[in-house]
Amino acid sequence: MSMPEMPKWYGDDGEIVSCTEKIKVMTENMTELFQTAQDTFEDALLMGCSEAQLREYLQRLVDGVENPYK
Repeated sequence: MSMPEMPKWYGDDGEIVSCTEKIKVMTENMTELFQTAQDTFEDALLMGCSEAQLREYLQRLVDGVENPYK
């Protein structure tokens, strides 16, 4: 699987994030995150870890990300 297409980003107010620099940073961050996750996933598979367990843990990892700006 390849990296999903980048979405249009929206604020909580429903307004689209249109700043070119912000979109560039989001694209770079998401690309880096995807590549790190892909590399980690491949390494774990080569070490004999369960694919199902890896996917479940990666989902839990994402679910555990907290918003410090609330």
